[in-house]
Amino acid sequence: MKQYFLPLGIGATLLASLAVPALAELTMVIPVYDKTIYYDGYNDSIFDGHLDDGILRLRNSIYSRKLTDDILAQVGDSLRLDVVLGARCDNYDRIASFNIALVPKGQPSYTYDDVERIEIARYITPFMNKNVTPDTVPYLYDITGVDHILRDANLRKKYDLWLESDIFGIPYAAWEQVKGCDDDGTGKKRQDVFSVTARFQTNEAKPLTNDNVLVPIYCRKPEFRGEVNFNNHNENACDTLGVTTRTWKFTVPEDCEDAKIVLINSNHGANVGGEEYIRRLHIVYYDNDVAMTYIPGGMSCEPYRKYNTQSNGIYSSYRPESFWVLYSNWCPGQAVPTREIHLGAVKAGEHSFMIRVPKAVFQDKKGDFRPSIYFQGVKKGKVPFSDVEEILMAGPDVKIVVSGRTLTYECGEELTDVRIYSFDAQLLFGDANPSGSVSLAGYQPGVYLAVFMTADGRSTVRKIML
Repeated sequence: MKQYFLPLGIGATLLASLAVPALAELTMVIPVYDKTIYYDGYNDSIFDGHLDDGILRLRNSIYSRKLTDDILAQVGDSLRLDVVLGARCDNYDRIASFNIALVPKGQPSYTYDDVERIEIARYITPFMNKNVTPDTVPYLYDITGVDHILRDANLRKKYDLWLESDIFGIPYAAWEQVKGCDDDGTGKKRQDVFSVTARFQTNEAKPLTNDNVLVPIYCRKPEFRGEVNFNNHNENACDTLGVTTRTWKFTVPEDCEDAKIVLINSNHGANVGGEEYIRRLHIVYYDNDVAMTYIPGGMSCEPYRKYNTQSNGIYSSYRPESFWVLYSNWCPGQAVPTREIHLGAVKAGEHSFMIRVPKAVFQDKKGDFRPSIYFQGVKKGKVPFSDVEEILMAGPDVKIVVSGRTLTYECGEELTDVRIYSFDAQLLFGDANPSGSVSLAGYQPGVYLAVFMTADGRSTVRKIML
């Protein structure tokens, strides 16, 4: 598997949500949503609440369907989620996701705040004009590992598992910009924003398991409330005001022979100089050790141009790959990558997970990072991983040597920037004209992070010790 970032400490694997197993391997199709229509996310009146279609409508933007015993009995040990988004009367890029909600056993319904959930897939809608084709967008996810959760006998004794589909849209701009959205045929403005079709694809059904350990750590806040998740300008969204660091503590109830943490994150802030457009180094820590480093984006958005049928500033003209890899944290029309951090054996007890983004600015105190995080382990054996090929570009191959108080490095391609960070992500050194060596004179003994960057925005991180 190609690596976009360097695994540090306990190791990590980045999963690209658009890379999926071959269709021939997954012969069972399980429909869950079929062209289900969503409405104005700010409107408190639920438009289709009267329909008897098996869907619980918590809001116009958040629907849920119980995964019945008949559905769960079909799940094998490979699992894929296929999603098709349909254009209606929202022509802007919005955030959307699928969650597994853990609902107390036997409840016919639930309210949003009364249950825990894990996010298993996230996507960004494109700028779509419903009158222009293509008017649908596919999103494909390898969610192998989720199958282990759906087949967990102990979990299913305690909970019913529901598949939530959360897509927040508003029609106000489309009333002015998209023909046919200003009148629903009765003289009223249309309220429908998107349609969603979702189905599981799996292989031959497999028996239940009893070795899974699942701990929801954090799930991003729903959009309709406007609540913050992770930034440096709100005391509820960071460890310390002014510092882009947030720590979550969680308790693992049983020893695990193998475990992972699953992370989905996307950066938002569309104001001038906003975090949506500026690619930052993210440093992820597990139990106070560096577990992963990554820089979001790094891929071309040109493949998604065909789905962005509404005129917009992002796709105003063709842009080369060299532009996109420096510009975008994500693309309108893209499935947001899921990152998996392999932990190995984990003891029962309290653990911590932390994200630092040392250079984040949040211009004008705007913007928000939206992480979702959960722990999955197995009491015996190996935790299941999604076996997909990384689609983002690999960082430069850098070889380093630390001799005395001097760091020397070699790379087969040109480097444009070298930075040294402390272990707690404070920038100590930056060189936009790298020479092949960095003096570490005056540095105290300890662990440091060296970041090597190329002109097209790729990066490699090496951990160094003095």
